Amino acid sequence: MKDLTTHQSAGHGDECCHAPHNSRRGFLKLATLGAGVTLMTPMLVRPAQAGGVDTLLLTCMDYRLMAHVAEYMNGRNLKEKYDHIVLAGASLGALNDKKPSWGEAFWDEVEIARDLHHIKRLIVIDHRDCGAYKAFLNLDLASDVPRETEVHGQYLTKLKAMAKERHPELEVELLLMKLDGQVETLAA
Repeated sequence: MKDLTTHQSAGHGDECCHAPHNSRRGFLKLATLGAGVTLMTPMLVRPAQAGGVDTLLLTCMDYRLMAHVAEYMNGRNLKEKYDHIVLAGASLGALNDKKPSWGEAFWDEVEIARDLHHIKRLIVIDHRDCGAYKAFLNLDLASDVPRETEVHGQYLTKLKAMAKERHPELEVELLLMKLDGQVETLAA
């Protein structure tokens, strides 16, 4: 049997000769491991739920509407049941010439959502008084509601046509949200 003082003087420390739970270092290792497992649990559970999402949502980044968008989706019984892409201008963001990489990223996201989650529906929510229309098209449409509806309808319809061309099996919904959260469906 080895002498305890010989081991400690050789630089092995006290954890060499004691059970891990009897030393401070051993306790800290176990506590850290336990905390890590606790923090990782939601991520470990999540993959079991993957594949249950059938909707991909595209919205604008406008902070004024985030709560309304969540309320709208929850009201449709879609809470935690959709993937969400955010682009300034929503449909315009996916189609504008000034930021073509955004459109590429959007279509890549559609592909990955199809591959991973087997989406069957794309919901696109544009909104009134959108700053992206001002920035990309130099159009301030807020004071002319019929014209604003028409222009949003053009971009939404174009995006739907592209989505149906690329993925004919996808159902596509086109919506326009007011700043108060009211949503209207645009036919295309």
